[in-house]
Amino acid sequence: MPVKHPAPGDLEPIETASRDEIAALQLQRLQATLVLAYERVPHYRAAFDAAGVHPADCRSLADLAKFPFTGKADLRANYPFGMFARPRQELVRIHASSGTTGKPTVVGYTQGDIDTWAHLMARSIRASGGRPGDLVHVAYGYGLFTGGLGAHYGAERLGCTVVPMSGGQTEKQVQLIEDFRPDIIMVTPSYMQVLIEEFRRQGKDPRAMSLSVGIFGAEPWTEAMRREIEQGADIDAVDIYGLSEVMGPGVANECIESKDGPVIWEDHFYPEIVDPDTGVVLPDGEEGELVFTTLTKEALPVIRYRTRDLTRLLPPTARSMRRMGKIVGRSDDMLIIRGVNLFPTQIEELVFADGRLAGQYQLVVTRPDRLDELAVRVELLPAHRDVDRDAVGQALQGRIKAMTGVTATVDVGLPESIERTLVGKARRVVDQRQR
Repeated sequence: MPVKHPAPGDLEPIETASRDEIAALQLQRLQATLVLAYERVPHYRAAFDAAGVHPADCRSLADLAKFPFTGKADLRANYPFGMFARPRQELVRIHASSGTTGKPTVVGYTQGDIDTWAHLMARSIRASGGRPGDLVHVAYGYGLFTGGLGAHYGAERLGCTVVPMSGGQTEKQVQLIEDFRPDIIMVTPSYMQVLIEEFRRQGKDPRAMSLSVGIFGAEPWTEAMRREIEQGADIDAVDIYGLSEVMGPGVANECIESKDGPVIWEDHFYPEIVDPDTGVVLPDGEEGELVFTTLTKEALPVIRYRTRDLTRLLPPTARSMRRMGKIVGRSDDMLIIRGVNLFPTQIEELVFADGRLAGQYQLVVTRPDRLDELAVRVELLPAHRDVDRDAVGQALQGRIKAMTGVTATVDVGLPESIERTLVGKARRVVDQRQR
């Protein structure tokens, strides 16, 4: 399924096309994607057959509702390369994100996929106000996480100059922003708040920064946070959305002229909103769980992927494609700590792996300043009440960091020091962040 990419910086005809033109393109690409998934991915052949559907049954976009959902569990069950529609030798890159079992969910890209991703990220940066020649400071993490490299390739595709700073080193971030004078920053919104505070700590005015636009994603953020960042740094704060399993960042992006919710790039991703409990497709405007089907992916086509993000589809405004509302929550129990996805069950596995610890644990999430902090409370088994609790805590802290990428403090208590519930369901997460 080749995809033609326009010259960098040009507004594409599809961005102002009619809804009929968009729908016709979506159906053509959807039908081809269903055939690709059925013929090349054993999981999808089995899932379609079990549901009694065949790619030929998709004669309209509404027919997609006949097909089964895909979830993280399917990717984990086919770890590492079982969901690929191309031989591993034909892939040019592999990314991964954390899963609930400790194993990552693995995503792969052909060269065509990388080109599509770069193109959509360039489109996203342009929608955010970026133009060829702009200097872009990328402070998303690089590596298996899709954020840094996704932003990097997109900015280069648009014709920008990229500063691949990655995350951390806050004082150096401030120095390079001052010295290089970038036009755009791409980072999580919570870390942007930290950068603003660091400017102030150094006695400098963050509103005097050269930045004019911030493209923020990888974690939920509110309109109140947008206002705070815009006022604190004198920039336009624009929302970008994506997830590794569907592509990475750049699945949707706000337009700077409206800032009224990320525009879903519907020529490459078909969105649905479903009831989280029944899976029934809901009409536009109703709140439910966001589901995506890729339309142009070659290595990893995904059919009706359940994102677990709760939002709604909104009508087009600045572009011809529909928008998504702010993420209001998730239909599962995932925590997002400084842009990193974390499930309580990941911590549970690590607790049970240490034979000195009881199965009781509690995650306490706070935001004392600008960044989320995670404290893990555990307790010793009675037979090990005399061990060095600090050593046990340091060991668990290291395993949490290695397995999830999250830095947590660990409090190891004596036996039965964690509150028990009397209603049968343990309170595993205590979220003390202000909403």
